Amino acid sequence: MAAPIELTAGNFKETIDRPGVVFIDWWAPWCGPCRAFAPIYDAAARQHEDVVFTKINTEDQPDLAGAFHIQAIPTLMVFRDGILLFSQAGALPAAALEELIRQVKALDMDEVRKKVEELRQKKPSAPEGSA
Repeated sequence: MAAPIELTAGNFKETIDRPGVVFIDWWAPWCGPCRAFAPIYDAAARQHEDVVFTKINTEDQPDLAGAFHIQAIPTLMVFRDGILLFSQAGALPAAALEELIRQVKALDMDEVRKKVEELRQKKPSAPEGSA
């Protein structure tokens, strides 16, 4: 994939729900650290064609940014098989981004799904009559 895909409210869900690894770079044009991170992110996108790299301009997509409680940019999120695995504000150096990509690809997703289900089972249910 040559360049990251621009995500919007219209293509967000179908993109993160797809099988495989999806990286999201939350950014804005006025953000200096975002502009500094962009070439690193774009180089990783060119290098890892088996990973979907996306960008969300928080200025153009304020509802998405609000829904994900984005309070600082750049913020990097990683989904795999529709499961959020990583979310962190701040630009990563190239070596750290490469290591993150390696770790996400190496995950045993059956084990991750099992842990997610265990957490869902432990989550207290809402009291009777509450919405």
